Amino acid sequence: MINRIDQELSFSQTALNLRAYRQELLASNIANADTPHYKARDIDFKAALAGALGNSQGGALGLTQTAERHMPAAGANRFGAAVQYRTEQQSSVDGNTVSMDVERAAFAENAIQMEAMLTFVNGRFKTLANALSP
Repeated sequence: MINRIDQELSFSQTALNLRAYRQELLASNIANADTPHYKARDIDFKAALAGALGNSQGGALGLTQTAERHMPAAGANRFGAAVQYRTEQQSSVDGNTVSMDVERAAFAENAIQMEAMLTFVNGRFKTLANALSP
């Protein structure tokens, strides 16, 4: 029974982890809006989710540990998400590519998507609790 619940919620868990990671990236972009030569970063959520669920159709190359004495490549691509640089909207004198309007909009959209996913998971738990109650 527990395995079935875990299977049902694994997609939601992976999606929420990716949303949280994207939120970290967007917050980092906003925090570095005045840092000279900082390049705004983001992930393609759809491709990252496909990669995290194991059905990637190409995309970013992962690092392979070819010898047992090599260090593992943990942390390079969290959740299989390939971090990409955002395309520059308007050039700046100091080389910073952060556009506050774009970052705020992406941050708000990601927060709304995260809230929707949490509402969905909460509904699944309520349905499960109703099914288990006598």
